[in-house]
Amino acid sequence: MQIFFRRVTFCAALLLLNGLAGIVSAEEKPLTLVVMDPLAAPLSCPCVEGYAQRKYEHLEAFLEKQLGRSVHLLFSESLQTLKEEDLAGGTVDLIIGKDSVARYDAKLKKMTVTPLGRLTDKEGGTMQFGMIVVPQDDAAQSPADLKGYQIYFGAIDAQEKHEAAIDLLTKAGIELPKKLEISQACSDGACKILELEGPTKGAAVISSYAAPLLEGCGTIKKGDLRVIGKTKEVPFITAFATNHVSSADQQKVRDALMMVATEPELCAQLETLVGFLPVEEAEVKKK
Repeated sequence: MQIFFRRVTFCAALLLLNGLAGIVSAEEKPLTLVVMDPLAAPLSCPCVEGYAQRKYEHLEAFLEKQLGRSVHLLFSESLQTLKEEDLAGGTVDLIIGKDSVARYDAKLKKMTVTPLGRLTDKEGGTMQFGMIVVPQDDAAQSPADLKGYQIYFGAIDAQEKHEAAIDLLTKAGIELPKKLEISQACSDGACKILELEGPTKGAAVISSYAAPLLEGCGTIKKGDLRVIGKTKEVPFITAFATNHVSSADQQKVRDALMMVATEPELCAQLETLVGFLPVEEAEVKKK
């Protein structure tokens, strides 16, 4: 609980300093916030009670109150699928999503992004990792046992299922093919290795946050898969400002995000222990 009290004390100071910060020009265009968090309610499923149902509409209202400015909320799995007519003011201003996916998509859209904070989970963590799974009755006990296996990776933008998994398997002495087998969704890879027939053996890389949903949604049965390896931890949900937001406004949004910790009900709606942590503080916690 020490981290909680530190965060509340810090945020209380911000509230005092920014009490009048919400009084801004009514002529300012709305800030478009694109949520790409796979645990957001519209991007997930209600299969597991109290999990993966983050209600970002409450954060939208909170930011509008703190900034004194309209916030236009959109949900999307990718920036690539957004249409210009969906954007208030024609630009993506804020992004909250998987760190590696948001950075990858922003680069494709030729946008520069600046991290503002990392969202903590219910235990106060800000990281995730990839898990290598095999069918329950498979003989493999570690990544080093996967020689000759058909391995299903995540897409290149999912660091925990791609880059981190490649690193883990390479260090384990597994020679990977030049062309990797890719499964966009964790459920796809999990199902594929269970459906393999004949002598072919398979393994899949899934995200740690997705594991409860595979069984909860009935994609697989409990006990169908077994974890034989975990990748290094990588950042999970990060809030970014794009180059369409001025430095001054970025700071205002950053301050507002840090104050989420002072709102217990909002934290509950976002399934977070202490809201957002400064990126620097999240990095220190990781170590």
